[in-house]
Amino acid sequence: QVQLVESGGGLVQAGGSLRLSCAVSGRTFSIDAMGWFRQAPGKERVFVAGINWSGGNTGYADSVKGRFMISRDNAKNTVYLQMHSLKPEDTAVYYCAADLSWRKALSKTTYDYDYWGQGTQVTVSS
Repeated sequence: QVQLVESGGGLVQAGGSLRLSCAVSGRTFSIDAMGWFRQAPGKERVFVAGINWSGGNTGYADSVKGRFMISRDNAKNTVYLQMHSLKPEDTAVYYCAADLSWRKALSKTTYDYDYWGQGTQVTVSS
């Protein structure tokens, strides 16, 4: 079992910054990669950023490149998403997810992730 709990969401003005955290517990040794996804009302859940748990390689959606940064602290069993230059279109519920399968590259698809957090709301005002 792997448990994920997101925190750090809130309301920010356009151009502002916010840092999301994902606390990971359980069988963390089985995790290959961690990802952040987001879902706006009436839309599909989409990939935002991912990071390998051990190697630290990262990947980003084109929409957030240069603005968001994913990182992890294995000692603290925590994954972060640092968001800068936020835009109203970034408004969504953000989910942390764990992929337990070994892969040559980070997965950007929801069905490849085995565990999910409850989500945290990010609202960016104009």
